Amino acid sequence: MEPLIKHLKNQVSIPDNELEVILQKFEQKQFRKKEHLLQYGNLARYEFFVIQGCARVYITDYNGVEHNSFFPVENWWAGDLKSFINNSPATFSIQALEDMTVLAITSKNWKILIEEVPSFLKYSHALFLNSVIGQQDRIVQSLSFTAKERYEFFIHQYPHLVQRITQKHIASYLGITPEFLSILRNRRTK
Repeated sequence: MEPLIKHLKNQVSIPDNELEVILQKFEQKQFRKKEHLLQYGNLARYEFFVIQGCARVYITDYNGVEHNSFFPVENWWAGDLKSFINNSPATFSIQALEDMTVLAITSKNWKILIEEVPSFLKYSHALFLNSVIGQQDRIVQSLSFTAKERYEFFIHQYPHLVQRITQKHIASYLGITPEFLSILRNRRTK
C-alpha cells in the first residue's frame, strides 16, 4: 500500500483518518505475464493502481490488428474509464507484459470514496484532469508528429519503458511497423 499512499499524498493533502478509509477500499491482486486484467467487451469492474510490473492497454481494430494506447507501470493507473464509470462493455483490453501486483478498486468503492472522503474527491479530480491532458497530448502527437518525432518523444518521455517493452508493442503504440521502428532505431544510433 505504501506506493499508493505516496502517490495520493503527492497529489493532495490527505488527513490520516481519511487515508485509512481510502486504503480499506482497495484489494491487492496478482497477474502473471500475458494474463489479461481486462478484455474487450467485458465490464471493467476495477481500476488498477500498479504496484509492480508493466501492462499494455490496447484496442483491436476491425481487421484484428492490436493498437497499444499506453503502458501503465509502477505508480500509474490502468483501466477502461468509460466502462468503469458507465458500467458498459470495455473498449480496451489490458494485458500484463510482466508479472504484476496491483491494487484494485471497484466502481462502487470509488463512488463511495468520492461521496464520503473529501480528499479522495480532490484526488480524483486531479487524476482525471491529468488523464485528459495526457490524452490530448497523445492526440496532438498522433496527428502532427512524424514517426521519427513520435519515437524521439517516446524514448525521451519514457526512457524506463524502452527496455521493458518489445519493439512490436512500441511500434504499435507509435502507429508504425516494427520494421520501420528498427530503421528509426538504427538511424538514431548512427
